[in-house]
Amino acid sequence: MTRRRFYAPPGSFEASHNAVTLSTDEARHLRDVLRLSPEEHAFVFDGQGHEYECVISEVRRDFARLSIVSEVSPTRPESPLNLTLAVALLKGEKFDLVVQKSTELGVVAIVPVITKLADVRLRDPSETQKRVTRWQRIALEAAKQSGRALVPQVAAPSNFANLLETRQSNHETCLMFSERLGKSLWDAIGEDAETKSVTALVGSEGGWSDEEISLASKWDWKVVTLGGRILRAETAAITICALLEHRFGDLN
Repeated sequence: MTRRRFYAPPGSFEASHNAVTLSTDEARHLRDVLRLSPEEHAFVFDGQGHEYECVISEVRRDFARLSIVSEVSPTRPESPLNLTLAVALLKGEKFDLVVQKSTELGVVAIVPVITKLADVRLRDPSETQKRVTRWQRIALEAAKQSGRALVPQVAAPSNFANLLETRQSNHETCLMFSERLGKSLWDAIGEDAETKSVTALVGSEGGWSDEEISLASKWDWKVVTLGGRILRAETAAITICALLEHRFGDLN
């Protein structure tokens, strides 16, 4: 039987961890869409990898309170690969698509990146915050749909140079995907390579400048080129997530 799953951030759980309160939107979905009532069972996940079987105790217009029965395993396990997708800002709904599909595929974090050749420019902090909030909501819905109890964090847009330095200092495998000047994925990582943490960097529709590729190499990022065909930026990002989850994760 399909679980009736709801999301509640860690702060929504009572200190005793015996009960949890759902927000207005989640309570409305419980009451008006699924038409659940007190004494019925439901499941709540906290976005950090934990999921709980609960019994509905109270349903109101703007909240619902559930008693926690026990912690349970999520319907879908998390990948053993700690995959961060760093992707240049993309036009229109393309970035939305990347957030949705990469969440389904198992990424743990998504970092929008400001690059030299990207056509997208954020005008002010208010617009930036609105976009990040939208992307975080898309990640939440995709996690819920795909059975994950962990919701990837969508970071604020990062400057390209800062991203290179910050991620490389984490001592993880750092891969920059480019249409040119790179090795094959298998040559870059080695056929027998084993890694638990990867940051994959994907460019915009305009690709990378020579200066950006040179800077990535300076910071010891491995430059990777996928085959002979030119992929759209959103296609490349989704494909790369699938390839890495197949190689290092649980996508078999």
